[in-house]
Amino acid sequence: MDIRAVVGLNVVRIRRERRLSQEELSFRVGVTRAYLSGLEAGRRNPTVVTLSKLADGLGVDVDQLIRSPKKSSP
Repeated sequence: MDIRAVVGLNVVRIRRERRLSQEELSFRVGVTRAYLSGLEAGRRNPTVVTLSKLADGLGVDVDQLIRSPKKSSP
């Protein structure tokens, strides 16, 4: 899976777990809601600085944003 897709899926999952809107997270991180939307869709390539800001805004470590999702057992 492409790393942009992995980051996007992780951001969406964690943001929803924290019950944050895209608008609230974008405000916390200092990016536009449109940028965040593109990132969550896997269309944007975040810098390491943006990854760090996202992690801070979500209250997680950066590695949780770049970790590939675990495959579930059948």
